[in-house]
Amino acid sequence: MALQTRKGFRFSNYEAPNQTPFEKLFDIFQELITHTSGDFDEAIDWLRELDKEYQLTDQDYTIDDFIEELKQKGYIKEEFKDGAGEPNKDGEGTEHPKGTVSITAKMERIIRKRALDQIFGKLKRSGSGNHKTGKSGNGDEHTGNLRAYKYGDGLDNISMTESIKNAQVNSGIGNFTLNEEDLVVEDTEHKAQMSTVLMIDISHSMILYGEDRITPAKKVAMALAELITTRYPKDTLDILVFGNDAWPIPIKDLPYLKVGPYHTNTVAGLQLAMDMLRRKRNTNKQIFMITDGKPSCLRMPDGTYYKNSVGLDEYIVEKCYNMASQARKLHIPITTFMIAQDPYLMKFIRQFTEANKGKAFFTGLKGLGEMIFEDYETNRRKRLK
Repeated sequence: MALQTRKGFRFSNYEAPNQTPFEKLFDIFQELITHTSGDFDEAIDWLRELDKEYQLTDQDYTIDDFIEELKQKGYIKEEFKDGAGEPNKDGEGTEHPKGTVSITAKMERIIRKRALDQIFGKLKRSGSGNHKTGKSGNGDEHTGNLRAYKYGDGLDNISMTESIKNAQVNSGIGNFTLNEEDLVVEDTEHKAQMSTVLMIDISHSMILYGEDRITPAKKVAMALAELITTRYPKDTLDILVFGNDAWPIPIKDLPYLKVGPYHTNTVAGLQLAMDMLRRKRNTNKQIFMITDGKPSCLRMPDGTYYKNSVGLDEYIVEKCYNMASQARKLHIPITTFMIAQDPYLMKFIRQFTEANKGKAFFTGLKGLGEMIFEDYETNRRKRLK
């Protein structure tokens, strides 16, 4: 009698992936360049400090070798300027032969992809790039479910096998007839496009109390941008930042995003977001807002600013509620990701959310990206009304 081999788990010592000196440093460099908002010199200074402490390099491969390889691979570029500040490609005739080093568009794409992998996991690209609404009817993606034929259904959606089976049951084999009542079709699902505006608070409070809140928000924005442009290319994503005012920023500028000495003009951000979405032809529209502070600023009709950082200003708060109601009338839900945990601010966000009939997540920095991803995936499967 042959003995059966028992199958089970086999444990072994963990072996770190075999990385080249460049790959090891490049992984750290990507994190540093994100934290320094694209400042290459500052990132390299930090890398040199880490090298001193943890011996990341040796005499065979130094930080200078790493910088040279970054240039060769097209991740950074060196720009020279003459005395008048005009570009000078080779640096000849300049007072400072060493140029200014900055990251390239290739490096910006690498950073966005890294953010996507870090926050949302290694997602595979979707072939269709469309969003399901959850509404069945005339569409082009089969659900696997059958339903009775209705006038207007395409002939190519009729399930002939099931329809003939129904006819045999209803009329018998000897007197076989196929009637409209016998017909069933394979249900399909509509696909929809989504237009999203992501609002990022860049007021001074995003770096207060020794906590870096802007870097996680920036990573989320880069990851969401990479997700949409690669997996759902038919969708649109616009990004705006808001402090004393609000203004749009292109995706390529996300790595360089910094906090400013600003108050929080939430109303200006919402106004700009709705203006952006009004121009979109998509039916499904939504606003994601990442903020950690209370609204504390308004721009008045004469161009001056009304500011109040003490508590919640009733005048500013009422303007926020009005904007939330306007967005609701336009069928634009607002999902707020509130980083702060102050009870009075949470109460304000709840009332703001009620005025819009949107959603609010009260969260710290941990898990922020996963929450936004899950909410985006949920919203894209239903028709937002």
